[in-house]
Amino acid sequence: MAGVQEKQLRWYNIALMSFITVWGFGNVVNNYANQGLVVVSSWIFIFALYFIPYALIVGQLGSTFKEGKGGVSTWIKHTMGPGLAYLAAWTYWVVHIPYLAQKPQAILIALGWALKGDGSLIKEYTVVALQGLTLALFIFFMWVASRGMKSLKIVGSVAGIAMFVMSILYVVMAVTAPAITDVQIATTNITWESFIPHIDFTYITTISMLVFAVGGAEKNFAIR
Repeated sequence: MAGVQEKQLRWYNIALMSFITVWGFGNVVNNYANQGLVVVSSWIFIFALYFIPYALIVGQLGSTFKEGKGGVSTWIKHTMGPGLAYLAAWTYWVVHIPYLAQKPQAILIALGWALKGDGSLIKEYTVVALQGLTLALFIFFMWVASRGMKSLKIVGSVAGIAMFVMSILYVVMAVTAPAITDVQIATTNITWESFIPHIDFTYITTISMLVFAVGGAEKNFAIR
């Protein structure tokens, strides 16, 4: 139909981008390393009490304010006023400064595991050289983002497919690896008590990592 702009992002592009921002393969490994098998109960708890209501709220606000391009700040502007919307946009920007700054270093660490099978790659560089590499990576991805929706669609699709495949392989290999390699399973005594969390201050502090892990769906409504 004439006058109707063709959408550049298909549903599967947004789905793969959501899989990256919401799921995050590293979140599974990191939280298991911190909690062990107890994390299974923690994931169920977070999904039931936080993620499902959160996803429904994000979906409702995103469909209500379809013309808004500012994501969370647009929703708050229409519901609570421009003052709080500005504060929300500012805090959203501030918290992403350290988050985005550590991403290039995480890429170098992952590259080290891919090339050398360990995390020693970044140890081979001086502090100044490492800072230069991370800055160069940061500028490169800023340039990619500035290319518009086409580059975003390609990068999001490739990264989403790769993360989806890795997640499936992680689950499959966790079950089949002991039989393939003929090694003994490290966790030999798995009982119902293994999945029951011990509620204390240490456990409560780990909940924040799970909340962070399932966050990020609101980002995709600003670029849909």
